[in-house]
Amino acid sequence: MAAAAALAAADSPPAVPQAAGAGGPTARRDFYWLRSFVAGGIAGCCAKTTVAPLDRVKVLLQAHNHHYKHLGMTAVVCTYPLDMVRVRLAFQVKGEHTYTGIIHAFKTIYAKEGGVRGFYRGLIPTILGMAPYAGVSFFTFGTLKSVGLSHAPTLLGKPSSDNPNVLVLKTHINLLCGGVAGAIAQTISYPFDVTRRRMQLGAVLPEFEKCLTMRETMKYVYGHHGIRKGLYRGLSLNYIRCIPSQAVAFTTYELMKQFFHLN
Repeated sequence: MAAAAALAAADSPPAVPQAAGAGGPTARRDFYWLRSFVAGGIAGCCAKTTVAPLDRVKVLLQAHNHHYKHLGMTAVVCTYPLDMVRVRLAFQVKGEHTYTGIIHAFKTIYAKEGGVRGFYRGLIPTILGMAPYAGVSFFTFGTLKSVGLSHAPTLLGKPSSDNPNVLVLKTHINLLCGGVAGAIAQTISYPFDVTRRRMQLGAVLPEFEKCLTMRETMKYVYGHHGIRKGLYRGLSLNYIRCIPSQAVAFTTYELMKQFFHLN
């Protein structure tokens, strides 16, 4: 959701010709940033809802939960403690319930893992991973959209419903471009994601003392599991998660841009 909202913030309004009268293009620029932000937020919500069930399985894979050996496959800071607790609860399987619920998880982490600092384990790889993921994702989608509309406007594009003079990608092409953008971005940033999850799980894992910093965690995962089964463990499953997520996010955002007259 944050990524979709960021796309909305980064997407500047197009040049608007002189208005012919009241209620024309000039009026449409009113609250452009707000309408763009809402469009991005809706896109993010739709994308997150689409893939939420797969998040738990990804956590189990990334942290090498022994029950799942057979499976091959400024907002961030504020919500990070919630993500930390969510990951701890998601990692629990039958017979391994360290936490009885959300409140108990918060109390336990605070009491046993250094107070407030305990809720921010893995924040650094999270922040470092955001830049390449968001940057590559938006750049790839923007490039595919621009190239597609430039070289095959009739085949891939259609007039925007809010501005016939502007071409937009057809819905199924939007889904395809969004999925490709998500896959490429996820491949590049995935080691940071694995590192973050490992650090978030903290004391739940037996190798807790060996994974106190991002560098130590990456070194440990690489040294014990290598690249494919370590830093990229669960990537194939994550493709199933991120490809539809990004496809839905970008497609929904493009539709919301038309709905809110942002073209």
